[in-house]
Amino acid sequence: MAGTAPKSLKIRTYHVGFGDCFLLSFAYAKGPERHVLIDYGSTGLPPKTPKTRMMDIAEDIKKRTGGKLNAVVATHRHKDHISGFETRKNGKGTGDVIRALKPDLVVQPWTEDPDLGPNATGPAAAAGGHKHLANLSSMQSVAALTMLQTRSTRYFNKELRDQFYFLGESNINNPGAVKNLMSMGKKSEYVFAGKKTSLETVLPGVQVDVLGPPTVKQTATVKKQRARDPNEFWQLQARAMNAAGETQAGGKVLFPKHVRTRGPKFPVEARWLIYHARNIRGDNLLQIVRMLDKAMNNTSVILLLRVGKVSLLFPGDAQIENWQYALDSKDNRKLLAGVDVYKVGHHGSLNATPKTLWAGFRKKSKDAGDKSRLRTLMSTMEHKHGSEESHTEVPRTTLVSALKTQSDLFSTQQLTGGSFFHETLVTFS
Repeated sequence: MAGTAPKSLKIRTYHVGFGDCFLLSFAYAKGPERHVLIDYGSTGLPPKTPKTRMMDIAEDIKKRTGGKLNAVVATHRHKDHISGFETRKNGKGTGDVIRALKPDLVVQPWTEDPDLGPNATGPAAAAGGHKHLANLSSMQSVAALTMLQTRSTRYFNKELRDQFYFLGESNINNPGAVKNLMSMGKKSEYVFAGKKTSLETVLPGVQVDVLGPPTVKQTATVKKQRARDPNEFWQLQARAMNAAGETQAGGKVLFPKHVRTRGPKFPVEARWLIYHARNIRGDNLLQIVRMLDKAMNNTSVILLLRVGKVSLLFPGDAQIENWQYALDSKDNRKLLAGVDVYKVGHHGSLNATPKTLWAGFRKKSKDAGDKSRLRTLMSTMEHKHGSEESHTEVPRTTLVSALKTQSDLFSTQQLTGGSFFHETLVTFS
């Protein structure tokens, strides 16, 4: 195995604004490099960024790989992780460029397996799997309906509207990208915690541990998470919102002559109450969309890649519920303690780098300048998610402080001008 192991790795962290896109290029003593693309999406580019940014990245990936991708990993279906895989009818979309690189393998979470369908029992006969998959489908319906309601009124305040658009749009199904991911690879694989993956075949000499997401059976027997997420909630919520007059197809009001939709002239004494009532409703809808965002993040694939004594952790947007299952394993905690390179989870959010995980990283305690010191890579953009007032801003200030003082941190926000990627070299001994 030692003779076939890679000698080095270059990680290209692309600046996609709020999103993730990482190209891993493994170099071997003999034979060509092997290239793996982990995620490719965005829900917002930085100000003054060229409109061609996503296509520039696609073309750079094509150039860097010599026209051949060995594998694609789509950690979960949020737009900020898969929008770049979207194709166009004219064949000139960013997803068309990636598809033309003919990946040998496409890896996604088990919840994306098209053969399971909404009534499936899940992989390995996971108890309750069919309900979980049905919930994900209903959740995305709710996100679409919420977006329609938001667009149909000008009465919500700007802060509410901005957060609706950002979170709601990210949770809406991305059919073009999803379909492309399903069919672009020679082989498709849908993984869950503990499952062996063909990435080890694609990347000779690289050990790959899938630490998440867990199946419903795995979580139910350990943490019973579903008890906090009633199975019928999303279906009922979708029906209720449809009954209120919104439909995914057209967003028409059920009783147009009864419901005034354009600038009603209310009595002066009623306007204060109406304004605040509408914003309370807006806050309730926003809470629902935030719940969708959290649930979808917990379908994220968590990958640990190991070559000899060097290990790299790519957890997508996995949040605390997903992490808890992985961290409950003593063997997993032992493996995670030795991480050398950590892709910061969920763009630096509050609950995507659990303190148990961070505290367990042995190499973060190394002195600055020590070659074995933990390296961290964060793809993020400020002022798009959460708020400082509620201590939920992304990236979280306290986490960023820890990343800067206890590791060698690179953030995409450091890229300026025409630079749209950062290259990290990892050598294996």
